[in-house]
Amino acid sequence: MDEEAIRAVVSRLSRQHPSGGRVIERAAVVAEGADSSTILDWITSHNGTPEDQPAETSAGGLHGERLDGSRSTIASTPRRYLLPPGSLA
Repeated sequence: MDEEAIRAVVSRLSRQHPSGGRVIERAAVVAEGADSSTILDWITSHNGTPEDQPAETSAGGLHGERLDGSRSTIASTPRRYLLPPGSLA
């Protein structure tokens, strides 16, 4: 994908964020298919940062003790990225 195609996809998938920038869901990018890693690389190279996720406050609820460690993998993957104002201009 070239720069303009990536910019168009990011513009289409992202929405306004209260900070004045844009927010884009990782799931939406992954749903774009084979080019998703290129798009995620573009986001991070244009100062896109993973949004802070709320801290885990419980041990997993009723079945927390049965978790096999996959929780840490899920928690380490950002759900969305924040792009600073003007990054799509």
